[in-house]
Amino acid sequence: MDYKNLDETGAYAKLLSRVPAGKPYDIAPLLDERRVASCLLPMAGGLSYSWAAKAVNTPELELLQALSDEQDLIGKYRLLLDGEIMNPGEGRKVLHHLLRGQLGKPVIYEGKDLGEFYARELERFSVFADLVRNGKILGSTGKSFEYAVQIGIGGSDLGPRALYLALENWAVAAGRKKLSARFISNVDPDDGAQVAASVDLERTLFILVSKSGTTQETLANELFIKGKLKKAGLDPSKHMVAVTSETSPLAHNPDYLDSFYIDDFIGGRYSSTSAVGGVILSLALGRETFAELLEGAHETDKSALENDIMKNPALLDALIGVWERNFLGFPSTAVLPYSQALSRFPAHLQQLDMESNGKRVNRRGEALDYATGPVVFGEPGTNGQHSFYQLLHQGTDIVPLQFIGFLESQLGDDVEVDGSVSQTKLKANLAAQIVAFAKGKADPNGNKSFPGGRPSSLICGKKLDPRALGALLAHFENKVMFQGFVWNLNSFDQEGVQLGKVLTKQVLSGQSGDSALDAYSKLLGIL
Repeated sequence: MDYKNLDETGAYAKLLSRVPAGKPYDIAPLLDERRVASCLLPMAGGLSYSWAAKAVNTPELELLQALSDEQDLIGKYRLLLDGEIMNPGEGRKVLHHLLRGQLGKPVIYEGKDLGEFYARELERFSVFADLVRNGKILGSTGKSFEYAVQIGIGGSDLGPRALYLALENWAVAAGRKKLSARFISNVDPDDGAQVAASVDLERTLFILVSKSGTTQETLANELFIKGKLKKAGLDPSKHMVAVTSETSPLAHNPDYLDSFYIDDFIGGRYSSTSAVGGVILSLALGRETFAELLEGAHETDKSALENDIMKNPALLDALIGVWERNFLGFPSTAVLPYSQALSRFPAHLQQLDMESNGKRVNRRGEALDYATGPVVFGEPGTNGQHSFYQLLHQGTDIVPLQFIGFLESQLGDDVEVDGSVSQTKLKANLAAQIVAFAKGKADPNGNKSFPGGRPSSLICGKKLDPRALGALLAHFENKVMFQGFVWNLNSFDQEGVQLGKVLTKQVLSGQSGDSALDAYSKLLGIL
């Protein structure tokens, strides 16, 4: 496979020639009823992707197709699915798609069929969740479990937390919610203390998640919680399971009620569809709920194999993002779900995108001469409208926007005020914001003038349910993957988080040998 930098492609110079000279790309003349109707692609999970308000038209799309073909984005995706080494820095395969179902060749590693291994672990923790939910597995005092608390950080927290919050109301309405979930991530002791105080420890099952079994923050929180359990007269081994690799110190350990396994081919930020997310979602919301989420993700993974960018929503979204980042010069993007259930989804996407494509060197470790991953941030609407939308509308930087919305609420519990229910008001705000950002409004008073030209996409569906959520999750995973291929990055390592960990250990050992580090340590009362 030929891996080359973006600026080494023939499409690069041609795309540069399409950039408007000295002014933003004018969206307003493009945006009408015909364009909104025509710029809509069906997605898995009953969703649709609209790019009508994006700063792109047929000439740019044709060149983006040429870029996709030249970089052989689908060919690289197929190699990933077939189990090729896609993380050259660590010599690892990248197999999160295989968690959802096989789309490539059987992936064999050290004589083990990894597709079968993942399916076996899925069945193991699904059966375990059924037993807990049905009162067949009890705590140390013989009481059934009412709470599930995940202890993990980074990808062991952000994705699972976002998915649980996204489906909690839906599961209540569907009669599937059995346990209430909580999450402890921060090594700040106030995090663990607050969660421990909010649950009945006798009825709480803790899920310790660390692939390596050595994550400092997670192990500190484990000991903190074990201390709480022992103080309450409870046996920690009857209240804790582990999600880890088979080679970690946590594996096959009698200190845990059970252990469920992942491997080094599942990156943390891509692990929500493994046991990392599956155990707590199956315990709290039921194995059927997690199975439906996997189905939505698998459907999206399959649709991402389409070569034609106009039939592949994840690929189109990725390429438009490259156009905005590298040719229009936009340094950030905002994820704006008009659904309170997705309140933590932007935080998950922030890690997914920025940890994957926040790289300044290519796959060979050579410095790049072009921009790569954008800064990603977001909050749910309409909260964000009363916060940072001021800058989005009238600030000096243009920030591309990714809206997400649904026709129906999850609970169906609503109130009519001034002639419309709240869900209708929510959708009206979403429609209004898309047009306001794109078209703006002229006014002789500069304070009241809106320049417009702020591009946005929209992913919409009937209701946020497990299949839709799985499709949404996989859409963004695949978008990030395709952009990494375009930029010739290793999207599947995270060396950028390592330096701080090393220096932290030096501070705690009292032997940093760095005067600046010692000075800050004294300032913070460590030395």
